[in-house]
Amino acid sequence: MVNLLIGQSAASVGREVGMAALAWLLIPVLAAFGAAIWGGWAARNRTTGDVTELAGYARFREAMEKSHSGSEPAEQISNV
Repeated sequence: MVNLLIGQSAASVGREVGMAALAWLLIPVLAAFGAAIWGGWAARNRTTGDVTELAGYARFREAMEKSHSGSEPAEQISNV
């Protein structure tokens, strides 16, 4: 097997090692950046729709708690 680094100087070999180290350091940096984005997305406030849902449910419960005796004429019940 032929050593391909025979004709290269020591300075270029050092540069390649430095670039390889930077490439390997880039992986955890990108992973940390991705984790920060995901963490911000997962911690977002998702309760804005709950307020209107709960208000609608409260109105529904109040409507169901009202009892109709059945003595009212059908026209008045349908106009309610």
